[in-house]
Amino acid sequence: MNLHQFRFVQEAARRNLNLTEAAKALHTSQPGVSKAIIELEEELGVEIFARHGKRLKRITEPGQHVLKSIELIMREVGNLKRIGEQFSAQDSGTLSIATTHTQARYVLPVPVAKLREAFPKVNVSLHQGAPDQVAKMLIDEVAEIGIATESLANYPELVTLPCYEWQHMLVLPANHPLAAKERITLEDIASEPVITYHPSFTGRTRIDQAFAARKLVPRIALEAIDSDVIKTYVRLGLGVGIVAEMAVRDDGTNTDLVIRPGGVLFGQNVTRVAFKRGAYLRNFVYTFAELLGDRLDRKLIARAMTGHEDDYEL
Repeated sequence: MNLHQFRFVQEAARRNLNLTEAAKALHTSQPGVSKAIIELEEELGVEIFARHGKRLKRITEPGQHVLKSIELIMREVGNLKRIGEQFSAQDSGTLSIATTHTQARYVLPVPVAKLREAFPKVNVSLHQGAPDQVAKMLIDEVAEIGIATESLANYPELVTLPCYEWQHMLVLPANHPLAAKERITLEDIASEPVITYHPSFTGRTRIDQAFAARKLVPRIALEAIDSDVIKTYVRLGLGVGIVAEMAVRDDGTNTDLVIRPGGVLFGQNVTRVAFKRGAYLRNFVYTFAELLGDRLDRKLIARAMTGHEDDYEL
């Protein structure tokens, strides 16, 4: 048995048993993938996949156990490569980050700049997506570190740690009737068109839960993944905006808007940092994590990676 066979089996499972897609992803031929899988099955003496003709139909029970072992083996192979990179080039390489648009746009620029200052030979590869996509990129080892508010804690394959807390903010045109109110309620907001995030992004779950708890149904006029898009449509008078706190910091670009804190209405959100469980983290990965929040340090992260992440909460 060899690593090529392991990769082919793993990719076939990832591609929903479609050998053509697996071959494309591995830059090889479909017959080559099929042959390698059959050879591994013959060597192990078990069927990893049940077949109908030449097509793979499902993963067998012994196949499930084989895939778990392959996952461990391939993870350790990746760790060996990173260890080699770590000690052959201590201060260079590529840091791959998976995150959402809001984090990439408003939170990460300063930490990335500080990392580049500390490690000028380190390149940064930024991958943006929905929180579930961030988790998948970590699991598939496309990225080494992930940052998002939603979903990351739901994956047992990941080690996740709270990074920082934030609240939603209400954003209104200066001439909006609610802008003159001292205290804006959920009932006030529910009576207006609302412009906010797509349901899977930037703490939208908290917003929906707050309205549901009061048996209110907001009139969502527009959903977006980009805070700047939300603010643009608020400026056009399409409704009341609900955006993340970091998107309306006092940088001189929001002086035409009335901004009110929404923590009392929607509660607090926690942005989390995540790593693939069992992964080997290079020095500059630890450094970047420490730059994300005062509560994170190398010792804490290293302890969490050994199975003690529940010891730490905000």
